[in-house]
Amino acid sequence: MGFTGFGEKARTFDLEAMFEQTRRTAVERSRKTLEAREKEEEMNREKELRQNEDIEPTSSGSDVARDCSQSSSSDTSISGSEESSDSSDELIGPPLPPTMAEEPVDRMEQAIGRLPPPLHEEEVDGDDDDGGRGGRVGTHGGTLSSYIVKNIALDKTDDSNPREAILRHAKAAEDNPYWVSPAYSKTQPKAMFAQVESDDEEAKNEPEWKKQKVFASLPQVERGVSKILGGDPKGNNFLYTNGKCVIIRNIDNPALADIYTEHAHQVVVAKYAPSGFYIASGDVSGKLRIWDTTQKEHLLKYEYQPFAGKIKDIAWTEDSKRIAVVGEGREKFGAVFLWDSGSSVGEITGHNKVINSVDIKQTRPYRLVTGSDDNCAAFFEGPPFKFKFTIGDHSRFVNCVRFSPDGNRFATASADGQIHIYDGKTGENVCALGGSKAHDGGIYAISWSPDSTHLLSASGDKTSKIWDVNVNSVVTTFTMGSNVLDQQLGCLWQKDHLLSISLSGYINYLDKNNPSKPLRVIKGHSKSIQCLTVHKNGGKSYIYSGSHDGHINSFGCGHLQPPILEVRLFLNHPPHYWDSETGENDSFTGKGHTNQVSRMTVDESGQLVSCSMDDTVRYTNLTLRDYSGQGVVKLDVQPKCVAVGPGGYTVVVCIGQIVLLKDQKKCFSIDSPGYEPEVVAVHPSGDMVAVGATDGNVRLYSILGTSLKDEGKLLEAKGPVTDLAYSHDGAFLAVCDASKVVTVFSVADGYAENNVFYGHHAKIVCLAWSPDNEHFASGGMDMMVYVWTLSDPETRVKIQDAHRLHHVSSLAWLDEHTLVTTSHDASVKEWTISY
Repeated sequence: MGFTGFGEKARTFDLEAMFEQTRRTAVERSRKTLEAREKEEEMNREKELRQNEDIEPTSSGSDVARDCSQSSSSDTSISGSEESSDSSDELIGPPLPPTMAEEPVDRMEQAIGRLPPPLHEEEVDGDDDDGGRGGRVGTHGGTLSSYIVKNIALDKTDDSNPREAILRHAKAAEDNPYWVSPAYSKTQPKAMFAQVESDDEEAKNEPEWKKQKVFASLPQVERGVSKILGGDPKGNNFLYTNGKCVIIRNIDNPALADIYTEHAHQVVVAKYAPSGFYIASGDVSGKLRIWDTTQKEHLLKYEYQPFAGKIKDIAWTEDSKRIAVVGEGREKFGAVFLWDSGSSVGEITGHNKVINSVDIKQTRPYRLVTGSDDNCAAFFEGPPFKFKFTIGDHSRFVNCVRFSPDGNRFATASADGQIHIYDGKTGENVCALGGSKAHDGGIYAISWSPDSTHLLSASGDKTSKIWDVNVNSVVTTFTMGSNVLDQQLGCLWQKDHLLSISLSGYINYLDKNNPSKPLRVIKGHSKSIQCLTVHKNGGKSYIYSGSHDGHINSFGCGHLQPPILEVRLFLNHPPHYWDSETGENDSFTGKGHTNQVSRMTVDESGQLVSCSMDDTVRYTNLTLRDYSGQGVVKLDVQPKCVAVGPGGYTVVVCIGQIVLLKDQKKCFSIDSPGYEPEVVAVHPSGDMVAVGATDGNVRLYSILGTSLKDEGKLLEAKGPVTDLAYSHDGAFLAVCDASKVVTVFSVADGYAENNVFYGHHAKIVCLAWSPDNEHFASGGMDMMVYVWTLSDPETRVKIQDAHRLHHVSSLAWLDEHTLVTTSHDASVKEWTISY
């Protein structure tokens, strides 16, 4: 675990080292008890020898040969008989090997090092001073634990300065790796009483699943509201928020992503500490969480509530000790405090409306600046930070304020289209970029270049610009498009990367050499995903996912490659496809769904068949990438589920209706079937249809030409049916229900019940068969995924918290060992399953 922080409140300990210390203490106690016994036995033997030989007893310490085992503490020498009588209560441990009993000195020295010389009688009987003598540790006791306690109490080192503490501990770890894992185990003598697990044994204990990839969601954006991108001080990652999640992505390879999911409310902003060890994130309830970035668990360090209301921006001082937080508080709009104690280090005043942005000068003397909806910016000096004056150069909301990295200047950006530059130390106005207007629309975000000479701005006029601040001129203008979704709401300049966020949620990598076309565009979902399916084409596997806003994305899943292709369908706009490997962009023709996509699948001709709450079923040619008007079937009522079979058959379950389609045309329907159908599956042979209902039964229909015939067979589930699926070989039908049970029926045995699978703690919502027909996966409202073995219900793989905040809405198999899941967190995850 290591150090996760510094300072008195931040002390943590290495659990492995603590366990090892406990074991060593137990071994030491056992050793002392054994020594006491040996000494008593030796004294008894000496008495017997004196009586037999009738000679005078020799004085202790003169004629009797002592070995190193007699050099224990005086307590053992004096009260050996007491320890012998109470020896049954001592922790003895296993008996010493015969070889060790014969050679106690050499073996013990090899194990714990050379022991101090034996005590003399006068040292045993005499009083010890505080310093101790004769190998003892003084009046604090003669045990190793008391010695450690004493030294901890005498430790006067100050860990309040994180940087000094890091350097000090780093040097100590390098010089003496005794307590540092994993070097710790390599520097220790071979354990006498414990066996260390080998690498093979550790491999056996590895989990049966491994998260392979995370296709993270896009930022959650809102028109007219700035979206903040946080940058890693080391330049490796960037981060943003969506819902209750904080998404961390590698800036060089955005396919590498991590998701923090511990907030209870929607997260608005997240910022790295300048040290890079922590991230502070704030949500709409006013909670600020500070959590670790070095561990994959992202352990919580501190949690504060600076005010009651939405947190809109966060800023750190360069020593990572102080945090400024601003937003929509009820009694106040901002606070600045120490990160490890919450103690106030100033007041943020001077505004009478919501504060949108805050930043702190990263060099001393510290300065703080804020921007508000009251059309003003405020300048503070500190710490403790005190209000100095108000800046009223803007005529509309001040959306963003940022200090340059060198601290010499800061900039303010406003909805009035202006950017003003000020002196970083005094707050004096230096200039207005571009004169009276920097952009034709409101400016939502600005970001300085690492060398503090240029500024990147993002505007609602659908452009981003690079400014040379020294000469007050535009260097480059990036025109992102002409659609309203091309408005630019956020930006980040990190190393050589220039990023901007569009209203569509897309993250654009800007190209200074080619302003008309971004280097790369990161696409995906920004709203909850309802369904997904997989399809192989040209040796590559593709994932198609649909969200509740009518968007359909596809991800290419080649081996060890990031997503190959992504397609996103915009409401009333042409869909796009994106090749993340080459950066190629193009458009689909036609128009996609205008409402939630409920279910999708791929038919035998390679067409994507999807049904939506817009009362349509759409057929999309995945080779031509064409949404033609002829591929749309309008239904009378809202569809819930769709399934396809060979021969061009499609069966759609609607509200109170079952519809049969043949070659994209409606040919038969069952109106008012007497129950409420919920889900449907078609047998791989194409002759049988299974319909699951809310009454807990599955009904079978046979396909006869262009009609459906009720077979009169009723399969009973354990509760309302939520999903069902035939195995790929058609031998079994799996049915999951709201009663947390999966029931498998054998088709060859006349749909007799084959087995029942229990394990979920809440309603099961989806299931899918593995290509091997021996395993199937289920996902539920309990956020868990189970991979079941058909022949043995007790043999299962459990993926707990597959999607931390929401239930698993859909899943599918890429191959026998690769499972794909999705959820309302708008992300898609790939899992490697081992049996």
